Amino acid sequence: MVTEAKIKANNASNKRNTTTVLLRLNYNTDADILKKLGQVDSKMGYIKALIREDLKKEKRKARRQQ
Repeated sequence: MVTEAKIKANNASNKRNTTTVLLRLNYNTDADILKKLGQVDSKMGYIKALIREDLKKEKRKARRQQ
C-alpha cells in the first residue's frame, strides 16, 4: 500500500519535473492516427520517438546548411 507521504512526494516531484500536454484527436478526421496509436505499446514513447527523430533531421539539415 502506498502511503500518503509517498503520494505527496510523487506529486511534488511531478509538479517540479514534468508537464502535461493534451492532444485532442477527432474520431473522423484523425481516425488514421487513432488507429496507429492503438497499435503501439506506448503512445507516449511512440510520440516522443517521432519528435526526437524529427529533431535529429532538423539538426542534420541545419549542419548541412552551414
